Amino acid sequence: MAKPPLTLYLAAPRGFCAGVDRAIKIVEMALEKWGAPVYVRHEIVHNRYVVDGLRDKGAVFVEEIKDCPPDRPVIFSAHGVPKAVPAEAAAREMVYVDATCPLVSKVHIEAARHHENGLQMIMIGHAGHPETIGTMGQLPEGEVLLVETPEDVARVEVRDPEKLAFVTQTTLSLDDTAEIVAALKARFPAIVGPHKEDICYATTNRQEAVKAMAPDCDAMLVVGAPNSSNSKRLVEVGARAGCAYAQLVQRAADIDWRALDGIRTVGITAGASAPEILIDEVVDAFRSRYAVTVETVTTAEEHVEFKVPRVLREPA
Repeated sequence: MAKPPLTLYLAAPRGFCAGVDRAIKIVEMALEKWGAPVYVRHEIVHNRYVVDGLRDKGAVFVEEIKDCPPDRPVIFSAHGVPKAVPAEAAAREMVYVDATCPLVSKVHIEAARHHENGLQMIMIGHAGHPETIGTMGQLPEGEVLLVETPEDVARVEVRDPEKLAFVTQTTLSLDDTAEIVAALKARFPAIVGPHKEDICYATTNRQEAVKAMAPDCDAMLVVGAPNSSNSKRLVEVGARAGCAYAQLVQRAADIDWRALDGIRTVGITAGASAPEILIDEVVDAFRSRYAVTVETVTTAEEHVEFKVPRVLREPA
């Protein structure tokens, strides 16, 4: 029996961003320099395939510094950590390497600068996300207030409405964030925003690619992890942009083929921590069931690269 025809639209850009690529390289270079085991506080990036691959090479993933032996190196994840974490590592005289994405570090620097200028911070982000925890942990307790929705803005209690600034998590929905920023500016006209958008280039580019192809897709699959903020936002963006069925899958095995019965066009993208091998796996799964035509939807070119820390670039 002939396979039914299907057009796959591949978003470009998709998958790994420069910050994720750098973080993974840091773990691999640390293993090469110091040998196994190397400890990593929290998942280096939010992707099970990546984490399992590094674990097989000798990385040990823990949630707290206290779970690391003092005589082995520890790496901080790409999401960033509160100031107390490197302070604890230093107090224990541990070797540590910070794999925080430079664009997250930029937000940390912004928050510290505003604090030095006497401003209380409002952070737009998701409660409990490691990036939010890390950014809020750059300043003393009470100096950073978290809002997740415009409704939160209406309820937030600030010290002085004339002395406020805001920052955002780097992986948020552009449209949702714009609504919250508008609410902040309406309630606190004097609030100071970032000089440059906090939402990172990769998050922005991947969301714009999804918006471009969603109206032409009967269904859309986002390859990414359920704890990946930027991946979940891509699903939401696809649904809002007109795709009737948008779903997050970690791997091809997660595809609900019954939900795709009768479709003729599918969009495929991937969160910033999903490797290309998983996108290839999903495409191959479609090829096994359909006569596939692949079209790439390109909305931006990315040429960003971040250097790894100097300690890993020096001879061992």
